[in-house]
Amino acid sequence: MEGAAAEGRFRGTEALCGRAGALAGPGFEPCPEVAAFVRGGARLLVVGAGGLGCELLKDLALLGFGHLEVVDMDTIDETNLNRQFLFRLEDVGKPKAEVAAARVSERVPGCRVVPHFCRLEDKPPEFYRQFHVVVLGLDSVEARGWVNDLCCSFLEFDAHGEADRSTILPMVDGGTEGFKGHARVLVPGVTPCFQCTSWLFPPQQRFPLCTLAETPRSAAHCVEYARIVLWEREGPGKDGTEFDGDNAEHVGWVFGRAQARAEAYGIGGVTYSHTQGVVKNIVPAIASTNPIVSAACATETLKLVTTCNTGLNNYFMYMGGEGLYTHTVEYERDPGCLSCSAGLPCVVPPGTPLQALIDMLMQDGRLEGKLKGPSVFFGPKPLFSRGPLEAVTAPNLAKTMENLMGGTEGVLSLNDKGLKAPVRVRLTVST
Repeated sequence: MEGAAAEGRFRGTEALCGRAGALAGPGFEPCPEVAAFVRGGARLLVVGAGGLGCELLKDLALLGFGHLEVVDMDTIDETNLNRQFLFRLEDVGKPKAEVAAARVSERVPGCRVVPHFCRLEDKPPEFYRQFHVVVLGLDSVEARGWVNDLCCSFLEFDAHGEADRSTILPMVDGGTEGFKGHARVLVPGVTPCFQCTSWLFPPQQRFPLCTLAETPRSAAHCVEYARIVLWEREGPGKDGTEFDGDNAEHVGWVFGRAQARAEAYGIGGVTYSHTQGVVKNIVPAIASTNPIVSAACATETLKLVTTCNTGLNNYFMYMGGEGLYTHTVEYERDPGCLSCSAGLPCVVPPGTPLQALIDMLMQDGRLEGKLKGPSVFFGPKPLFSRGPLEAVTAPNLAKTMENLMGGTEGVLSLNDKGLKAPVRVRLTVST
């Protein structure tokens, strides 16, 4: 596709960016340069190239975004092919990111997709800073939290606790679970971040060990008994081998023992695929849910980049189990959030030394269990730093906070192995 045909594909986006309307976002100025920025200036990062990630790459490319990058650490499995439509049978075993990038680039001329076959943690913070929006297509709560904390760590605040807009890296998060899905816009320092609403995600299901051992009532009970009890009693776990849900031999062993236990108790439903689903906590994927959620995420991404329309504020839920039902909710920020707040408020009496402050923070309920041995910074200046600078900064432990900050108010930054990202503390010295 070349010339006029290629340009005509994006006439819908050009129309949105080129005309005013009652629903336009704040500050929107319709002009050809807006669409040109979508095509050539905007840089988007798609995190995940699975079922939702494939749809996101396709939708963003078809909206006209000309520069996409995708990061994913997985390779293609045959079981992915029923819903991850960018992949073919001959692609099995290849990196998802590389195959997805090549296929979208091939099908949508003018769109350049750069793949990164690696873990999220393998990329330095500077890599993420270069993007205008990060679009999440993940199935892991932990991975979402990691990206959220990283983006929130870029925030800088003024003396009044207001976020500097130039330091904000917005995220658009999508997720699916069977016939249900969600899309939401996360603007650190403005809307609730992922950690502010972490309570939305229910804890993973766990079964009492007594139920597994004595009175199994379902196929899942039999599978969990084989994995938790029999694996260490009779299986490779006797020799210290940890169970790996991605290892076909391990799953096969659990399946065989679970099937025998189910037969002994007259329980049906133990199949190899069911065993995989239980041990890996897999929710059945519905091919139709991914494109619905992806369409919502891609639309919100276009709104963020162009302000051509008022954006979602801030959570959209789709429920397709019984007909078509959606609703939107505006959640509120947690003013004490460890990730996106201007800093945890902390008041100490005059004359408090740095060591006493560290001891107090170690016992603070908001940071309970998270701090092992923090380093403390005041702006770029290390007040006390573990490691190579520890001997140099150790004398500061006896100095008062007024002395170290040059005043009675300041924002400190805590770094610690127990934290996913630095935590800000807004310190006030007062009686």
